[in-house]
Amino acid sequence: MPVEITWWGHATCTVTDSDVRVLTDPLFARRLAHLRRRRGAVPPPGARRADVALVSHLHADHLHVPSLARLEPGTRLLVPRGAPRQVPGLRRLAHLRVDEVAPGDERRVGDLLIRVVPAWHDGRRLPVGPHRSPALGYVVEGSARTYFAGDTGLFDDMAKEVGPVDVALLPVGGWGPYLGEGHLDAGRAAQALARLAPRSAVPVHYGTYWPIGMDAVRPHEFHAPGAEFVRLAAEFAPEVDVHRLEHGESVRLEVAR
Repeated sequence: MPVEITWWGHATCTVTDSDVRVLTDPLFARRLAHLRRRRGAVPPPGARRADVALVSHLHADHLHVPSLARLEPGTRLLVPRGAPRQVPGLRRLAHLRVDEVAPGDERRVGDLLIRVVPAWHDGRRLPVGPHRSPALGYVVEGSARTYFAGDTGLFDDMAKEVGPVDVALLPVGGWGPYLGEGHLDAGRAAQALARLAPRSAVPVHYGTYWPIGMDAVRPHEFHAPGAEFVRLAAEFAPEVDVHRLEHGESVRLEVAR
């Protein structure tokens, strides 16, 4: 059975595997604080349908309470441990089944096993907040093993912590002209690809949101990361098939183990 990946923009993807729909870091906003969506339509209502939604960390462009509020009643929601204490809005989402997780945890959803893995990233609820919730990645195991990295930088044990995967959804940029520590740009994402050695990869987390009034500031950081990742992946990990999707586009991947 193939796995289907749809990229809705930023870190929001739908992974359909074994008839289970998995939604990553749901973000359905035209504007978020000082950011506006500059490319790709806001995901349609059908994108809100999922059996389980995965939240990688507490930053507002990944844990966006108004977007989570639009998920269908009964949707299971995995969030970093401690998130409801730090983001009170989560406690008002009574229509969702909120489950707090940490690295090493596993959850069954239908025929899928979801493994929680570490990420190297500042997991606080910014602009202020204590370090009480870890930043996470997830590996969705069904007919394929699909790694959703969330936000992360390169770290020494990445391949060991993530384990063997067939598909990698890797961040290759951000929402502003500069990436801080704990992020992957196109070059570091290509290095991560070489370490992980999946069969296929999809670049995400670029080319969607940009600060208002900064269109002329380092615009290549908005437009170029996807194509740059494709170029560098061919150099660092030529055996990996890279699928650079447009917003709302899907790819079906046949995975033979």
